[in-house]
Amino acid sequence: MNFSKKVIFIFLIFFNGVINSESTLIQNVTIYDGKNNDAFIGNVLIEDNKISRVSTSNLRGDLVIDATGKILTPGIIPTDTDIGIVEIGALSVTRDDSSDLYQIGFSIYDAFNPNSVLIPWNRSNGITSTLTLPQNTDSPIGGLGSFFVLDSNIKISGSKDIVMIGRVGGSGGKSRAETFSIIEDLLEFASSLGSRDMETYKEIAELIDDSPIAETMELHPRDLQALYKLVNDDLPLIIDANRASDLLKLIEIKRKYDLNLIIMGAQEAGLVANQIAENDIPLIINPINNIPESFDELAANIELAAKLEKLGITIMFNAPRSHNFHLVRQGAGVAVANGMSYAGAIKALTLSPVEVFNLGDRGQIAQGKIADLIIWDADPLEPSSMPEKVFINGKDVDLTSRMTRLTDRYTKNKEKPNGYRN
Repeated sequence: MNFSKKVIFIFLIFFNGVINSESTLIQNVTIYDGKNNDAFIGNVLIEDNKISRVSTSNLRGDLVIDATGKILTPGIIPTDTDIGIVEIGALSVTRDDSSDLYQIGFSIYDAFNPNSVLIPWNRSNGITSTLTLPQNTDSPIGGLGSFFVLDSNIKISGSKDIVMIGRVGGSGGKSRAETFSIIEDLLEFASSLGSRDMETYKEIAELIDDSPIAETMELHPRDLQALYKLVNDDLPLIIDANRASDLLKLIEIKRKYDLNLIIMGAQEAGLVANQIAENDIPLIINPINNIPESFDELAANIELAAKLEKLGITIMFNAPRSHNFHLVRQGAGVAVANGMSYAGAIKALTLSPVEVFNLGDRGQIAQGKIADLIIWDADPLEPSSMPEKVFINGKDVDLTSRMTRLTDRYTKNKEKPNGYRN
């Protein structure tokens, strides 16, 4: 390569680096940092994919966004969705959330569709990443959920099989006595295994043949590997349960097998809140629930979130499993209206999932954290408020969705017949 070509080559590398390193400054914005702190007006500088500075002093950036009167929060991270694995619940051909073969080790990770129509819709409402969970299997514990960043990149960005799920109680459709017996038998079996037992599929298959519970449940080596990981690798376990007596039994099982337990539902948690706090068990609740939906929820109370927060219990929110997982922020608003702190509700939507499920440098507005950020036009806990800007990994993402396209189609070019509008 001659001298002139070398100069051009070096210049192109430098020029490309300058373009890619363009910084974005969000200034004069009201910041809820996700860390349970009071809001403050400040400036946030984004460089590459991270937050490089957060300050109340003036900062400089290549692109400046004046967000005076707006609110900045971390991106919302719902903890109970089927985003990316279900399109239309009533059409089995669009569902990848269940298995007829595997139970404990069933993973949905490889089925995730980064072009799912649910992603732009929920992203345009403030969701930047998600925990996607399968349906419960025939086993009371079984099925592996994964974490996904909703950037619509065809190369999936996320973490595989980071949580196991389970269910106890009336909603599971089985005797809770049988359910708890199966759970304990499985955990006892897993506790007896060593790392050498997991070395080959042949050895695992032989262990299954020698185990009454594993053989009866027709487990596969993949199932046993997941079960071993649950007991030995601190894999988080989300159990859906509501009745207070069931919650106490789960606490007992957590302590006996040293499980990384998270309880979802927990509508009667107020009756055993002290025990939950003493055992440091995070909860995923729907704070909108005010009346019992089953005999497992007779003590449901709309002030539950406030009571749990006062005891220092880590809280996260979920919404009914539908397309609108962004409604977790409406639930957070209801929690605040009934006594929960505003900053605590923001944390429940953002940083708490990161801390509970070890999701890395997300969920808060602080130097060095990944820039998943939302600029809201008004209070994000009001359903009528909407994001004006959504940043994922520091990039300003397009908020166009199928819904916005339909709105444009039927509100513009009215002189044309509906079928001819773009």
